[in-house]
Amino acid sequence: MTTNSFAGPPHHTPEGIVWEPSGRWVRGRTAGVTVVDSRRPVLVWEPGVPVPLYAFPRGEVREDLLRPAENPPTGTHTGSTVFYDLEAGGEIRANAAWTFPSDALADHIAFEWSRRTGTGLDHWYEEEEEIFVHPRDPHKRVDALLSSRHVQVEVGGTPVADTRRPVLLFETGLPTRYYLPREDVRLDLFEPTDHSTGCPYKGTAAYWSWRGGGDVPADVLWSYPDPLPAVGAVKGLLAFYNEAVDITVDGERLERPVTHFTRRP
Repeated sequence: MTTNSFAGPPHHTPEGIVWEPSGRWVRGRTAGVTVVDSRRPVLVWEPGVPVPLYAFPRGEVREDLLRPAENPPTGTHTGSTVFYDLEAGGEIRANAAWTFPSDALADHIAFEWSRRTGTGLDHWYEEEEEIFVHPRDPHKRVDALLSSRHVQVEVGGTPVADTRRPVLLFETGLPTRYYLPREDVRLDLFEPTDHSTGCPYKGTAAYWSWRGGGDVPADVLWSYPDPLPAVGAVKGLLAFYNEAVDITVDGERLERPVTHFTRRP
């Protein structure tokens, strides 16, 4: 029987990398070719990077598809010096993979996650579920709960929403988000935009901007038309950036939080 030699709490390397084993079956595909098929992946957090990525034992990677990189971005990924170009399905993805300088991860290969960079793989799967944007952090939790709180929203002093049937979304490290029924939001005061974002915990969001001008940032309102099953309760509901609007809950005006989502007009 094959066992995973990595066990216990998260490990720390002298380079500042944090890593721990994952029990998930992870596969990565590009151009119709399975490049990674791993039952012993390792989650890796690089210094200063808030989201994890995966590294895989060499024996679970199609190393025959990797070539020494022609133009390696030496010094990125915590000082990595060994990079690979990926050749699969007649395509070449530059710097798609690399090894970390840490001795603890010397026998592992990491991959760019998203193809949006021009180097990542096309599709990633944990078990039979396709995963997007980046691996989900096992230390992060997202809960969508039905509520009867009285939530009111103003934008630039104008009332735009009033409901007693919100869904509250609690996500580790972020302010509570208040998802509101469309019938309780003045959506006529906003206009849809072409902006969209992807979240590995919630899905793909569509956005609206405020029509009223002023110093309100663009894309201040969003919705998940087809959320992932874990947060299905927010399907089609509307949420505002707490950082840019005034939200009152049960008669108490909330302070505007400052997060990495805070955007200047």
